[in-house]
Amino acid sequence: MVKKNNIRKQLGFVDVFKSESSFLVFVLLLFVLASLLYNTPSLAMWFGFAVAGYSVVSNDSIQTIGTFLSSNSHRKWWILWLYIGGLFVTTIAVSYFLFDGDISFKRLATKGFEENPVSFDFLQIAAPILLIIITRMRMPISTTFLLLSSFAASSGAISKVLSKSLGGYFIAFVVSFTLYLLLAKYFKKTFKGKAHSGWVLTQWITSGALWCLWIMQDAANIAVFLPRQLNFGQFLAVAAIVFGGLGIIFYNKGGRIQQIVTTKTDITDVRPATIVDLVYSLLMAFHLVYSTVPMSTTWVFLGLLAGREIGMNTMRTNHKSLTKTLLIIGRDALLAIIGLIISVIIAYAVNPSIRVEINGWFL
Repeated sequence: MVKKNNIRKQLGFVDVFKSESSFLVFVLLLFVLASLLYNTPSLAMWFGFAVAGYSVVSNDSIQTIGTFLSSNSHRKWWILWLYIGGLFVTTIAVSYFLFDGDISFKRLATKGFEENPVSFDFLQIAAPILLIIITRMRMPISTTFLLLSSFAASSGAISKVLSKSLGGYFIAFVVSFTLYLLLAKYFKKTFKGKAHSGWVLTQWITSGALWCLWIMQDAANIAVFLPRQLNFGQFLAVAAIVFGGLGIIFYNKGGRIQQIVTTKTDITDVRPATIVDLVYSLLMAFHLVYSTVPMSTTWVFLGLLAGREIGMNTMRTNHKSLTKTLLIIGRDALLAIIGLIISVIIAYAVNPSIRVEINGWFL
């Protein structure tokens, strides 16, 4: 009996390997290219940017376009792509023309990130490849920590990003928990039957606004590989690369990490999805105005979902037990913490002198 179980486990491993063989070959090829290109800055920056552009949006799609994808899964993928892709090009164009070629909305003007990259470490180029693997494993980690930390010129830069991100998680949790504690029963009573067509228009507007706000905050995660001021040809290349990557993401319906969203209560209904997008948009707008320091929008989104789930559970408007709710929230937080640890390790490997301080504690 034990022998049969071992055979099954071995066959299971083989089946997994076979099903992921194309992906593993693809990732291996990316690592080989990274090792060949990282010593040539002019090529390394575009390779790093292209991989980061796809991997960042893929991982962060759960927080920006995740609810949009879930509630519009019945629509043709290319219609959604053209809408979201068009907003991306428009938003970075606004930053490009307003800030003299800077597409990060001055997020990279923060002390510690303001210098143009003149050389690259292998780990800096490999980090976005690692992010592709992590996304494949359905882990919602902070792309800000993973990518920006390896470019930080000082420990103070990372500490500011970390402090703002953790604060963002708790603010989002409190706001979301309070909202659903007060209104969960009203939402449950009101959101019945088929949604009015006006909800669809409202969701497209709020999702579009959220997407634009996310770009304003997180474009820094991919622009960090590039010169801080781009010429027009470079700007067109950036727009084309990310626009094409978005097409792949929409064709694949968000990929496996989309399950982080679909496991949450009622999120495929356009009305609850719109409420989530609206609250998240307001939180993002607050943090944009509050400080130009980059932050992890993933942590803010996870705080929002956690507060929502606990608020709904407290008011008995979802079908999950408190234990199951806490397990889902704890899993999301654990994966985000694992990503943070990986990010700090990469930062140390690139710059051993970095020490990250949080309220007097050093990492």
